[in-house]
Amino acid sequence: MSKIVSKVNKNAESYQTNVEFHNGLVDILRGRIHEAVHGGRDHLIERHRKRGKLLPRERIDLLVDACTPFLEFSSLAAYDQYGGRVHSAGIVTGIGIIHGVHCVIVANDSTIKGGAYYPETVKKHIRAQEIAEQNQLPCIYLVDCGGAYLHEWDRVFPDRDHFGNIFFRQCNMSSQGLPQLAAVFGVSTAGAAYIPALSDEVIMVRGNATVHLGGPSIVKVAINEDIGAEELGGAEMHTTHSGVSDYLAETEQEAIARMRDIVSNLNRPQTTYQRVQEPQEPLYAMEEIKGIVSSDFSQPYDIREVIARLVDTSDFQEFKPQWGTSLICGTAHIQGYPVGILGNNGPLFSDASVKGAHFIELCEQRNIPLLFLQNVPGFMVGKAAEQGGIAKHSAKLVYAMSCAKVPRFTVVVGGSYGAGNYGMCGRGFRPNMMFAWPNSVVATMSPDIGTNVVMELARTSISKKATPEALEQLEKDTRKLYAEKSDPYFATSRIWDDGIIEPEQTRDVIALCLAVAATQPPEEGRSYVYRM
Repeated sequence: MSKIVSKVNKNAESYQTNVEFHNGLVDILRGRIHEAVHGGRDHLIERHRKRGKLLPRERIDLLVDACTPFLEFSSLAAYDQYGGRVHSAGIVTGIGIIHGVHCVIVANDSTIKGGAYYPETVKKHIRAQEIAEQNQLPCIYLVDCGGAYLHEWDRVFPDRDHFGNIFFRQCNMSSQGLPQLAAVFGVSTAGAAYIPALSDEVIMVRGNATVHLGGPSIVKVAINEDIGAEELGGAEMHTTHSGVSDYLAETEQEAIARMRDIVSNLNRPQTTYQRVQEPQEPLYAMEEIKGIVSSDFSQPYDIREVIARLVDTSDFQEFKPQWGTSLICGTAHIQGYPVGILGNNGPLFSDASVKGAHFIELCEQRNIPLLFLQNVPGFMVGKAAEQGGIAKHSAKLVYAMSCAKVPRFTVVVGGSYGAGNYGMCGRGFRPNMMFAWPNSVVATMSPDIGTNVVMELARTSISKKATPEALEQLEKDTRKLYAEKSDPYFATSRIWDDGIIEPEQTRDVIALCLAVAATQPPEEGRSYVYRM
């Protein structure tokens, strides 16, 4: 393989400007994650602790193997929505390692609206289950949940991908042989009662855990029966009488230890279906990425410089290096795991599109997972591009990427605009995981182009006779709208990705994703290469 030789000048003024820009973005990201984890609810956390309860991330820390990573999803879900009060959408999800087994963990945070489910909570929970099913992983539910948030019932309860879909997925994953395990630490009422009720094994903590379809107040209204929470659905009752719970724990720590014991006896073989080699560090430091990636999207940089800092020993076997040069394709290893990388060096022309489709088919044939590094203004437009068949050639890339059966991962490292987002495996094409950097932008088009299009339509519309003042206001409003809705925090708040990560974390995050994917046997299907 060929090593990438870096041409970065770390003494250049532009390098230092980029470093300062990205350091500022990373500081903002860390501050917002800190607020999501700790902020705005000290009195509720104190009350939580007085009951002998741990916070969800503390439970996860005790559950996973010591000194192993926990890949948290969508830490900033629901950010800047609901008055900024629903931190992380009230739920913590991610992949952790327990007795060497990769598991998806879903943990409710009852310090946020009693653990109630908002629309983003449901979406985040289902996304975690989707990842578990796609990667054939056990699911562990750390339950402390008051059910659906009633004021949002129309956006939480009735539709196909609403609250009920959580239980549908739970049933089907269990039927596929994917263990569904629950530990109940607090309230599990109304619809949330089905999370433990549908689990394969259940642990409840004495004194705090309760499971009931209708709480004492509902029972009083419905059948005029006076009953306390413990008698109605407490841990001791469910363990000794109803049989809803399989194990009674005296403390949360005991419940977590029991859960670790259950996972240790799942009898799940850990097979790797990839040819893994010894991990080696890149030749160049990861922190240099912040000096390479331009603070201004109009200033290009070579995506190979980023790749050189992601892959082992900066070895990169580039495919068709002299053709279709606006799309860089090649194979490498990340922490020992093989990967095929596609990264943008400008708009996607016809030759780059065909090259990308060819490369994806090669990786498909060889069972090599794909990593898309998105920094794309879109597919090329204009007379020459259209006459050259950009529509059919771009469709080849979209087709190959859509039908690829190998695992696909996406990181938005810059701008991701229009159909370029599609060709480079955007969210609509269901990559196994998708992350974004703090400088990322996902939009149909840039604010300048989008505003110009809207203004041109407004000026030429024969049905409206807009005044100059109205046109000026329209331009301001349009720019503001594009800026707001293309912000990475707007996207991650709505779970259009699986989280914003720091550029320096990318190698470790993708390595964990590749490690999980490597445990899955290759899917059967087409393996030919069609030279287009």
